[in-house]
Amino acid sequence: MKERQPMTIATVHCDRKDPVATLTLSNPGKLNALNAVMWQELRQSVLRLAGDADIRCVILRGAGEVFAAGGDLEELREARATVDSALAYHESVGQVLQAIEQLPQPTVAAIQGPCVGAGLEIASACDLRIAGQSARFGAPVMKLGFSMYPGELAGLLALAGPALTREILLEGRLLTAAEALSKGLLTRVVPDADVLSEAMATAQRIAAGAPLVARWHKQWISRLMDPTPLSEAEKRASFAFIESTDYAEGLAAFLEKRPPRFTGH
Repeated sequence: MKERQPMTIATVHCDRKDPVATLTLSNPGKLNALNAVMWQELRQSVLRLAGDADIRCVILRGAGEVFAAGGDLEELREARATVDSALAYHESVGQVLQAIEQLPQPTVAAIQGPCVGAGLEIASACDLRIAGQSARFGAPVMKLGFSMYPGELAGLLALAGPALTREILLEGRLLTAAEALSKGLLTRVVPDADVLSEAMATAQRIAAGAPLVARWHKQWISRLMDPTPLSEAEKRASFAFIESTDYAEGLAAFLEKRPPRFTGH
């Protein structure tokens, strides 16, 4: 009698070791391709972490040695049965990517293997991207006869700029990690075996800083992408740190030559 194979379930795992949380994309047998359930779970996990003051950094990775090789094409055929259903599906995907971008905590993508299509979109939504030498990047949707939804394209465009985005989408070839680094798509490249440890070390460095400051820096970087001049109220708000406990602690620790003990207040 043939032994029954265990069922594989597409899901997103959340593992937290305060002050760092790790979200793992898992779809065994499909190179972690994302389906609707995974997108929904990813959104729920991100929203939960957004309100968790104990978490100071979030790592996103794929299960095994793959980040994510796109969306689940079998599911997408049904999801795009009509324009209305396609719009609803991809608008929800765009909302998940926006939720990642707007996470108050810094995010680090730990990238191994293929980072393609939906995987590239998720990585682009993160603040930092650390990749292994054998990682590959791209979105060859032109070979499949469909275009990237604008709500998903926006994040890649903001990161890569128009020239590189055109190269990625019009040629449809996959970039090596070295190419992606040289073109500004990545933060750094490390040996494949070191990706997860480097991502965790990066997260720990971030978590060791004042958490309010990390959130403010994310906020101001996003605001300054808008060319509208800062208002006087915004300029004053940029000095909100003066009234924080962490500001007093940071100065005291420096003068006393000891590590600071930041509390996020």
